Amino acid sequence: MSDSNTQGADYEAQHVHSVYEEIASHFSSTRYKPWPIVERFLKEQPDGAVGADVGCGNGKYLAVNKKVFIVGSDRSTNLIKIAKQHAPHSTLVADNLSLPHPPGTFDFAISIAVIHHLSTPARRIEAVKAVFDILRRPSSSGSKDGGKALIYVWALEQKDSRRGWDEGHKQDVMVPWVLKQKKEKKPRKKQGGVSSDVEAGEDEESKGDKTFLRYYHLYKKGELEQDIQEAGGVVSESGYEKDNWWAIASPCNI
Repeated sequence: MSDSNTQGADYEAQHVHSVYEEIASHFSSTRYKPWPIVERFLKEQPDGAVGADVGCGNGKYLAVNKKVFIVGSDRSTNLIKIAKQHAPHSTLVADNLSLPHPPGTFDFAISIAVIHHLSTPARRIEAVKAVFDILRRPSSSGSKDGGKALIYVWALEQKDSRRGWDEGHKQDVMVPWVLKQKKEKKPRKKQGGVSSDVEAGEDEESKGDKTFLRYYHLYKKGELEQDIQEAGGVVSESGYEKDNWWAIASPCNI
């Protein structure tokens, strides 16, 4: 592993993985409603298809389509403990860059709000490639399509949201998560910088609360498609939804 890759892994261990281990239960309680395009993608899969949810979190997408089987994985042990409730779907602890699945295993995959937590361009592209590697390849005769992946990342262009990020703002930010220790709520104060926003549903820190900072790379328009191309994929559909860029893509037939 190169020095830059080691540094990236260490940085993410501190500013991503350790945070989600701490906030897993509280984070899960705020994540229960499927996003429309993710729900559509899952329900479009043929009956009996087998898919992977890479970075499944609390597993909220595992049971969206009861006619497919999904293997969910996440780096957070505590989130996987929660995701296990979605039987008969399978869950395991695994890093996006070290997935244990054999190449070409899955008919489809989803990666929802995961890749933006990788801290270098090379690691983000490698994370996309790791998702493609586990997808079924198209047949050499062209008679059968390859597997498809749906990828979501946070957008830089969020000027209409309460976060207020937009073109010209920095793309690498630390986003607080306030873990509430008390039920009392304090009035919100206006934040001065783009990096000081609080996650949806969270209030300003009060006595006894604990704030965790999570690293995000905010994707600008066209950047996700570029990463997919660099990772050896072809985009079939892409767009913007709820402060996120998303794309449906397949691995090239190489």
